[in-house]
Amino acid sequence: MTKIVNHWIGGKTVEGASGTFGPVTDPATGAVTTKVAFATVDEVDAAVRTAKEAFATWGQSSLAQRTSILFKFRALLDANRDAIAELITAEHGKVHSDALGEVARGLEIVDLACGINVQLKGELSTQVASRVDVSSIRQPLGVVAGITPFNFPAMVPMWMFPIAIATGNTFVLKPSEKDPSASIKIAELLAEAGLPDGVFSVVHGDKVAVDALLEHPDVKAVSFVGSTPIARYIHTTASANGKRVQALGGAKNHMLVLPDADLDAAADAAVSAAYGSAGERCMAISAVVAVGAIGDELVSKIRERAEKIKIGPGNDPTSEMGPLITAVHRDKVASYVTGAAAEGCEVVLDGTGFTVDGFEEGHWIGISLLDKVPTSAKAYQDEIFGPVLTVLRVDTYDEGIALINASPFGNGTAIFTRDGGAARRFQLEVEAGMVGVNVPIPVPVGYHSFGGWKDSLFGDHHIYGNDGTHFYTRGKVVTTRWPDPADGPSAVDLGFPRNH
Repeated sequence: MTKIVNHWIGGKTVEGASGTFGPVTDPATGAVTTKVAFATVDEVDAAVRTAKEAFATWGQSSLAQRTSILFKFRALLDANRDAIAELITAEHGKVHSDALGEVARGLEIVDLACGINVQLKGELSTQVASRVDVSSIRQPLGVVAGITPFNFPAMVPMWMFPIAIATGNTFVLKPSEKDPSASIKIAELLAEAGLPDGVFSVVHGDKVAVDALLEHPDVKAVSFVGSTPIARYIHTTASANGKRVQALGGAKNHMLVLPDADLDAAADAAVSAAYGSAGERCMAISAVVAVGAIGDELVSKIRERAEKIKIGPGNDPTSEMGPLITAVHRDKVASYVTGAAAEGCEVVLDGTGFTVDGFEEGHWIGISLLDKVPTSAKAYQDEIFGPVLTVLRVDTYDEGIALINASPFGNGTAIFTRDGGAARRFQLEVEAGMVGVNVPIPVPVGYHSFGGWKDSLFGDHHIYGNDGTHFYTRGKVVTTRWPDPADGPSAVDLGFPRNH
């Protein structure tokens, strides 16, 4: 019997009323295992209405109450790591260890939200004029929404909602329709932790649900993670409807390897960063830039390591890489490899014919490695979002930095070198929002913010960290004068307030 995933509104499961469902497949077998209800505009409106009603109380609740519930949620989340990871593997396909890592990184932001009191402290200046004090405070926005991608169905929502609800907002999540079950499990754990009904809701669907959130007058802010074209659309549409927006887009992350680098460490890092989670992550390294004469040796070391990766079902403990999310996505990823030679690339490894015995209908693709890739090749220009690593050759550091900075994307980047001076130059000169020095995937810890530059971010705020707190709150400045008991009757003064 096919499982049905419904919406979560008002603290309970709400059956979809549209009659429209989307298929959810097991990527390892290709079989449809689940149907997810797609919301209508009216169903989205019901979720937002419920969230608005809940905000009337939640927005006035004490910090102690909010953080107490989040501490309970954190304990439940920790106890249910494996259960959530199993849901992720079943619908996304990533191996269990990857799924567990995703939950762990989401927990970092829950930890941050549990201690949100520090980030919400205001400021006070006394005696700015005679008996005049000025204070600044931050207050919640109201109903906020999150639209999240398929590649991290637990972590990316947890980059958003813990901070949003800790700061007093109510949250409506529209997760990816390709792997929706983790979001419902999270909603159940929040309810078990004591979160009041309506503070956190989940509506599933496609563009109809997305547009309903972007256009709804009671949604005050929208957070998004996904591809650059959709991020640009989210930003444009939500902004036109008067909303605050943080829309994180795609990436083409470069790893610059200097001649003095430890090539074994660089090769290990390149393989991990390019092929982990089957390359379906916006912080994957997809372009290695080899400087000088090291290119041949580096490619050889990468190939040697890549050929040893064991690909198989995500629930097989021996698997190191799983299938891709859908057959359509697998075929798109494969097209970049099959067309690479005609564009001047040297195909070192071609994973397009790969399959797994006994799982022939799964969405399989093997490891691909392309060398001597020209910048004109589609495999270099596009975000592939799969296990395809391109290697480009340059003669000097200056050529390498110019190549990286010419990319329209600016999400993350890394340099591998033993030279501290070169590393310092790189971190100052490179045009990207997140930089790693001998670290291939520089995803910031929870108390620093995550976000790129250029076409990798639309909006002014990065996600989580201090930027997350500022995004989900707005500042207010209060100027106060109280009469002294010894004062006589006040007199009207039409002049500008005197500070001296």
